[in-house]
Amino acid sequence: MTDTPEQQDEAALTGTTPRRRPKPPVDTVGGRKLSPSTLMMGHGYDPVLSEGSLKPPIFATSTFVFPNAAAGKRHFEGVTGKRPGGAEGLVYSRFNGPNQEILEDRLGVWEEAEDALAFSSGMSAIATLFLAMVKPGDTIVHSGPLYAATETLIARILGKFGVHWVDFPAGATREEIDAVLQKASSGNVALIYLESPANPTNVLVDVEAVAASRDAIFTGDTKPPIAIDNTFLGPLWAQPLKQGADLVVYSLTKYAGGHSDLVAGGVLGSKAHINTIRMMRNTIGTICDPNTAWMLLRSLETLELRMSRAGENAVKVCEYLRTHPKVESVGYLGFLPEGSRQRDIYDRHCTGAGSTFSLYLKGGEKEAFAFLDSLKIAKLAVSLGGTETLASAPAAMTHLSVPDARKAALGITDNLVRISIGVENADDLIADFTEALKAV
Repeated sequence: MTDTPEQQDEAALTGTTPRRRPKPPVDTVGGRKLSPSTLMMGHGYDPVLSEGSLKPPIFATSTFVFPNAAAGKRHFEGVTGKRPGGAEGLVYSRFNGPNQEILEDRLGVWEEAEDALAFSSGMSAIATLFLAMVKPGDTIVHSGPLYAATETLIARILGKFGVHWVDFPAGATREEIDAVLQKASSGNVALIYLESPANPTNVLVDVEAVAASRDAIFTGDTKPPIAIDNTFLGPLWAQPLKQGADLVVYSLTKYAGGHSDLVAGGVLGSKAHINTIRMMRNTIGTICDPNTAWMLLRSLETLELRMSRAGENAVKVCEYLRTHPKVESVGYLGFLPEGSRQRDIYDRHCTGAGSTFSLYLKGGEKEAFAFLDSLKIAKLAVSLGGTETLASAPAAMTHLSVPDARKAALGITDNLVRISIGVENADDLIADFTEALKAV
């Protein structure tokens, strides 16, 4: 679609082109604020800009045409950071694109984030975040355990470049968090990185306590941002920005994608921090591709439906498993005992228990493998948040690279099976688990 004469005049005078953005989105009707599930059907997209197409087409292009040289200069001033605010239009697919921008608009809706970025994977999102925030000599303070690849990235890769780290247990109290942050504050703490629930133990982090501790110990320019991996519960069951986090990280492969057919990541948060991360993404090229962004737009339309069904299934399945004689315990957030610290965090931070949990069998690796090898409906595969039920043995698979002593300290035992419940019939899943437990 061509720009209006007024828009063309503006471009000629200012050296800019209007962003290929839609007219202001409809986010209220009759004074009612529309829910994210409603906004997923059209937010951030104007059919007029794409020949009236109801859904955004896939923009399979590597570059975009500038209306004039002044506009090209203006865009690159934003892309390179010479001028704050980023590009004011479409430039090159390593920097931005229509599908990615629509996706980022919609990702931000769920948690009312100021801005968002899409990445080629969850780990590329985390790596870009770290590279944007830390430099040699800095310290990352993090909760533990983390996803094994994240721990590897911090300790083994960033460690080679002089980045230090200290951690505290996921379920730490305010006093324990204070002690770690106070000790770390003797150096330059560049980032506080959390994962809640922790993978794979399902232990919750008290984000409010971390934020309060950070604000009490650090001031002004020394105050490090708090970033949190919200993949297990977000965005439906947890929204950490409301508890004091500055940035929220996602493996969009999981619930957001939800069909086990794509790999992507996301970071949401304040414009200031997102702009810093965007500069790094522009440089190293970790943006997701247009086709993946388009598939995520499709998936976001059913996000609430899929997560709700999976959550309902998990309640039924976990109620069955917790009383089975061959089960030692079930690490499911819905079973947190009244009056416990974890239950207090859950009540303050979460609106649901999720659909991924830890199953501790009586025995060890032999029993865990026998159970996994006997499943018929549930698939023996890593990942979570898909339409199908998945099961794996973290100690022998996703967390195999974690040193044995650290696995033991974090409760990642050989008898632990991680299960992500899908949208199948819950009674069918119970039948599958019943037969598999006979092999234990």
